[in-house]
Amino acid sequence: MPWAAPSTPLLRAVIVDDEPLARQRLRMLLEADPDVEVVGECGDGLDALSLVEREHPDLVFLDVQIPRLDGFAVVERLGPRSAPLVVFVTAHDRYALKAFEVQAFDYLLKPFDRERFDQCLGRAKVRLAGGKAAGNDLLTLLRDFQPRALAPERLMVRSRGRILFLRVEDIDWIGADRNYLEIHAGRAVHRMRGCIATLAQRLEARRFVRVHRSLIVNLERISEIQPWFHGGRILILRDGTRLVASRANHHTLDAAVGL
Repeated sequence: MPWAAPSTPLLRAVIVDDEPLARQRLRMLLEADPDVEVVGECGDGLDALSLVEREHPDLVFLDVQIPRLDGFAVVERLGPRSAPLVVFVTAHDRYALKAFEVQAFDYLLKPFDRERFDQCLGRAKVRLAGGKAAGNDLLTLLRDFQPRALAPERLMVRSRGRILFLRVEDIDWIGADRNYLEIHAGRAVHRMRGCIATLAQRLEARRFVRVHRSLIVNLERISEIQPWFHGGRILILRDGTRLVASRANHHTLDAAVGL
């Protein structure tokens, strides 16, 4: 049998995100492609600089809000000559214009689906192979955002005669009790009238998932997922809170976190 040289991957990729579950999902999607090699991952901006300078990847999936040095600062420090193709991966659409200004290759808005990811990766392959990736312009970067425009950034809560405005990103989880909702944000718990199904639809574009008929969880707060009886899931949040995701909703949860 004639000797054949080992094939080399078309694309070497690095993942930068401070959320372990987000890194896990990206790694899983990338490793499913035989043309891709994940050469490293990290969770903050300074480590990202070192990793990119050491590995010289072709493509970097880069979160915007990361510790020590944000994603834009990472790109600026790398400079246009040495920087690989950069795909910003974030839950916030407000950074899209700036991503275009720093010549980002693409912009994945969490939660993104497999089709959108494959589209991004396919365009990157075309670019790295010497071709021209179609649609690399501001309209392409912004195409995903219109359906999400109505997602609220704040919730209005009436409490003891006062009206409070809670930033959605500060909410950890929301529980339902008949016609009332209990909103947990740090140590505070706010109670308001409302329908959990309606609120879940409004918050879907903000990285919230309904994991039980009476429970909505901010995906950014989940630190661990464990199996539970009858196909359910135990969710352990960053603050140690343990919540149960029902079997009926676990497919939605699994898809959202990439399991």
